Amino acid sequence: MKGWLIVNGFLNSEKFEEIYDWLIKAALQQGIELRKLTNDQVGSILPISPKNTSWKEKPDFVLFWDKDVYLAKTLEKEGFKLYNCAEAIETCDDKALTFIKLKDTDIKMPKTYVAPMTFDKEYKDYTFLLQVEGNVGYPMIIKENKGSFGEQVYMVNNYYEAVEKIKNIEHHEFIMQEYVESSKGKDVRIHVVGGKVVTAMERVNENDFRANITNGGSMKKYTPTKEQEKMAVEVCEKLKLDFAGVDIMFGKEGEPILCEANSNAHFKNIYDCTKVNVADEIMKFIKKDCKTDN
Repeated sequence: MKGWLIVNGFLNSEKFEEIYDWLIKAALQQGIELRKLTNDQVGSILPISPKNTSWKEKPDFVLFWDKDVYLAKTLEKEGFKLYNCAEAIETCDDKALTFIKLKDTDIKMPKTYVAPMTFDKEYKDYTFLLQVEGNVGYPMIIKENKGSFGEQVYMVNNYYEAVEKIKNIEHHEFIMQEYVESSKGKDVRIHVVGGKVVTAMERVNENDFRANITNGGSMKKYTPTKEQEKMAVEVCEKLKLDFAGVDIMFGKEGEPILCEANSNAHFKNIYDCTKVNVADEIMKFIKKDCKTDN
């Protein structure tokens, strides 16, 4: 069995390279030859039109470890089997789309409002903010639609802070959410592969409302409740995710509240915490799923 590992050609980081190496090694253990290719390498050989029917050798699958949605959709048009699929990646990479996709389900989320689109970098009228604050109050969480490691997530304590923050993020689209105080600085990261929970950890940060390890949080092995497991699996099912890291907050009574889902969640931290190698679980699932399709 052969596969392509698509990564971003413009991310030069030891942290990312380590993840890619783990995936390639996990593939070898399953008897899979996984070839790493960057999105700029692959994109340059894919015609937009007409459909390329002259592939000399196509992989059995593509492990798409990037957020280049246009490339993912193009590969699917060419008949490639992607893990995760383009739709799932696109939805997870946009917090507004994630909320919209799950809006009419029984998955509990914070009250969320999508900021109105503007053609200018700065809003000329903030009436919408007054309407939102009346429903969610302060503190309020403002999240840029696209962001990672909690770096584009902000807390504002009043109208003036909110306006200033919105001005600072300029043209970036964003959502506004109620602050879940009962989960301040803590959440649960649950890794799901093939519809099953494979490992989980609790993240705690005493000095920040965000629990992310990159923001100074600590981690410990965690056994999720049945309700948390059910939510994590259901989120993946609804978003068409073959694998994901699902972040769940704690409600006032301990009930699970969805924070977000990550289509290509880093798994080095959770390995250090739990000794479960998510890369192994992903490659086992892909191997089984590809054989089932054939």
